[in-house]
Amino acid sequence: MSSQNAADNRNFWFRLSLPFLICLALSAPALTAAAGLWNPGAILGATISGSAIVAAAFMLGWVGEAAELDLAGGLAVGLLAIVTILPEYVVSIYFAFAAGKDPSMVQYASANVTGANRLLLGFGWPLVALIAFLAVRAAKPKSLEPQKFGVYLDPEGRTDLGFLAIASLVAALIPLTGVLHLAVGIVLVAMFVIYLWRQSHAEREEPELEGTAAMVGSLSKVSRRIFIAVVFLISAGIILACAEPFAKDLIEAGKALGVDQYLLVQWLAPIASEAPEFSLALIFAAKRKPAMGLAILISSKVNQWTALAGSLPIAYSLGGGSSALPMDLRQVEEFTLTIAQTLLGIALLLGMRLGLRSALLLFALFAVTFVMPQPEVRMWLAMLYFAITAVILIARRQLIWATLAAPFRLPSSR
Repeated sequence: MSSQNAADNRNFWFRLSLPFLICLALSAPALTAAAGLWNPGAILGATISGSAIVAAAFMLGWVGEAAELDLAGGLAVGLLAIVTILPEYVVSIYFAFAAGKDPSMVQYASANVTGANRLLLGFGWPLVALIAFLAVRAAKPKSLEPQKFGVYLDPEGRTDLGFLAIASLVAALIPLTGVLHLAVGIVLVAMFVIYLWRQSHAEREEPELEGTAAMVGSLSKVSRRIFIAVVFLISAGIILACAEPFAKDLIEAGKALGVDQYLLVQWLAPIASEAPEFSLALIFAAKRKPAMGLAILISSKVNQWTALAGSLPIAYSLGGGSSALPMDLRQVEEFTLTIAQTLLGIALLLGMRLGLRSALLLFALFAVTFVMPQPEVRMWLAMLYFAITAVILIARRQLIWATLAAPFRLPSSR
């Protein structure tokens, strides 16, 4: 190997390793605290543990994208679906498992799930559309008319909408019964398994890797697989080590700061774990590939609304609880609002297009729920969501059956 080639090789490995080393450095304070080497206190502890989870999530995102090059069909879809919200799984399952012996933890498990779902749809989907609109307007400032702008989904996107719709109908049992029963959880998890199987039959294009993920993808096959496996194990280890301290410190920090702990768990934890996924979707939107960015967030929504929500009663039972995760009035209202928001999102996308006005509507309603957390306001907002959804569904009623039937039809049979 010539000196120039050796220098290029060193430079490549330096540029590849630097983002991961930075993430490891950000994780070090939390890992040393988790090992008992020092006690940072609740507020600082939540900060450093949250930072470690964000860093680990970014590492998982990078290698998860690159893994698409080596894994085919449903295996690749399944890995990415789990990897992208692994931090969310760990935190939610911790709360649900702990609730089996400590009933005070029950509310936090549902808070994390409802917050993650509403953040994804109410903030993530509109932001992709807005970034895409600004990117297109920058390129074509005179010819772009806002009312004609739209993010157009691939026809296969109707399958995701169908799964979301059916999962929402199943989830409606939660506010109706006041519990999240083990049977409902198993049905939701089974739906996710079917979703993965269904997606494995869809046509998959060669993945378009960006940034650090592209560098990982450029490694030779053997080197890439080893690198991905090592980073995956390290990242998963960081998340597992920091999830419990983060959850506990977040609650204690809320008490110390006089902030509602429920709201902290509902919004701060999902923001930390969703950051890498949002970043990837926004990169695609900024590069005028918004359909790909939106598809990523819709797929994640299916994941969270089926497997993540369904795992709660399973973890609760394994932690020593009964076969039904109990819901108080506040949690019933949160699930009702989340169901209402999900149905509105589905209705707006029935035409396989997210326009600027639809995106602004989703964001405006989400913003109101975010700044006005009072329970009585939330139920009125849920009713508003349902009312708007009903109007849209009446106008687009011819598309409802095709959407509900999409999960049961393989691409080759259409």
